[in-house]
Amino acid sequence: MTCVRNILRYNPATMPKRKAKPRKPARSKSRKKGASGGKLPKDAVTLIVILRPREGQEILLEAELRALINPTRKEEGCISYELHRAVDPPGGFMLREVWASREAHSEHMHTPHFLRWNARKDALLTSRDATFWKQIA
Repeated sequence: MTCVRNILRYNPATMPKRKAKPRKPARSKSRKKGASGGKLPKDAVTLIVILRPREGQEILLEAELRALINPTRKEEGCISYELHRAVDPPGGFMLREVWASREAHSEHMHTPHFLRWNARKDALLTSRDATFWKQIA
């Protein structure tokens, strides 16, 4: 009989409900759309940057590029920022950056992490090709 009373006393249907855990703030809609491949905001631009390292500088170049990822992704106008490694021919890197506008990218170029990269890049690169693109479909 004591077991039955204990079971009834701890019946989940009669116990008070737990408080819900606080949720993380949701990302902006434009950021979600760009990251998932949907339609981008009207003024958004995609920047494709192809980087070729100097001989013997590939590892250091990758480290410098990786150091840009987190702070850049936290910037207000950054929709997407991805680093890719070349498969054929090997050794190169590609940055695919999606920005809410050209102005957002211009602001990015004045951040401490970008200025640090800009001061070091010439010693690491043999070539750099950058092209802005607009999504049409």
